[in-house]
Amino acid sequence: MKHILIVGAGGQIGSELTVYLRSIYGNNNVVATDMRDCPALAADGPFEQLDALNTEAVASVVKRYKIDAIFNLVALLSATGEKNPQLAWKINIGALMNALEIARENNCAVFTPSSIGAFGPTTPKDMTPQDTIMQPTTMYGVCKVTGEMLGNYYYQRFGVDARSVRFPGIISNVTLPGGGTTDYAVEIYYEAIKTGKFVCPVPSDVYMDMIYMPDALRACVELMEADPAKLVHRNSFNIASMSFTPEIIYAELKKRMPEFTMTYDVDPVKKAIAESWPNKLDDSCARAEWGWKPEWDLSSMTDDMLEKVRIKLGK
Repeated sequence: MKHILIVGAGGQIGSELTVYLRSIYGNNNVVATDMRDCPALAADGPFEQLDALNTEAVASVVKRYKIDAIFNLVALLSATGEKNPQLAWKINIGALMNALEIARENNCAVFTPSSIGAFGPTTPKDMTPQDTIMQPTTMYGVCKVTGEMLGNYYYQRFGVDARSVRFPGIISNVTLPGGGTTDYAVEIYYEAIKTGKFVCPVPSDVYMDMIYMPDALRACVELMEADPAKLVHRNSFNIASMSFTPEIIYAELKKRMPEFTMTYDVDPVKKAIAESWPNKLDDSCARAEWGWKPEWDLSSMTDDMLEKVRIKLGK
């Protein structure tokens, strides 16, 4: 990768991935785009206000900046997507199809994230295999499975270098998530510091895979820089870091904040989604094919999250 385009740079992943990629490839070689104006991203490198569904506009940016790798991060997340499934399909698949078709025409690589949401209740829940049953029960998950198949199709049919990972829930201290089922695992840290209490919308005993943002960012780059000759899979790799229930993350916080309390007001939509997802992914293919290895666990992440969120909130 030499000249990179990030579509959807203003979101939870994109806002941090832009900074991370610019630190590696140079500020001027990473073009950030989003539908909204993003002054922070425009301050350090090229930024274009761009509708990812506008094929001509995206193609123009690719040509103008001589882009050779597109990171398509545009998506409506799981819980939000269930409120408007037609819009979720239009945005999630429309943006990806544009990225893949423009990549075909301009000889670009494409990264687009998949998710644990691609799995469903019939998928094996423990040590979920790389290749397994994928029958999601959300529009978000349907889009992710479709996206994986489209990536493989464009690689096999047209030679587009499409690659992706199945992200667990992403935990970050920089940008708040927006409408995902795993959002509680970010919100709990903020509420612990702001109010000392948290109302959890997810059942106490539901395990879900999670990953800390620094590991997620590193995974994107390591996969895109991996030797293609070693990739048996492409779209999409299981990656894993930590798996926990709300009670487990609560206990971790209680060790550091004994007065912290948590109660439950379970959201039925998030409950159904969470219970349909795997407990823990088997990421042995990612480890074998491109050397994936997480650096953060729940304890080290909790220490870092509390430190960074306290600074952010002035607490």
